[in-house]
Amino acid sequence: MDGSAIAQFVPLILIFAIMYFLLIRPQQKKMKEHQKMVEGLRRGDVVITQGGLIGKVMKVKENNELDVELSEGVKVRVVQNTIAQVVSKTEPANT
Repeated sequence: MDGSAIAQFVPLILIFAIMYFLLIRPQQKKMKEHQKMVEGLRRGDVVITQGGLIGKVMKVKENNELDVELSEGVKVRVVQNTIAQVVSKTEPANT
């Protein structure tokens, strides 16, 4: 009787394991990569926001904010987590 009870839970355990390796784990890896990219933003980086705006980072502020220049004289404040992609990175300054 105990063997049949365990046998009933095996399919559920297998489904959970498959869901973990196909859905949850890749999503966690993607989130870690995005967080690392956002933390590495510097002045001069060209970025694309989730809204599709392309601009150049002018200043990295506190509270997870950036000043991004969309065109000459047009600056906007952007939350760091809304950066979808870094198009080009600037080289770190030699100190």
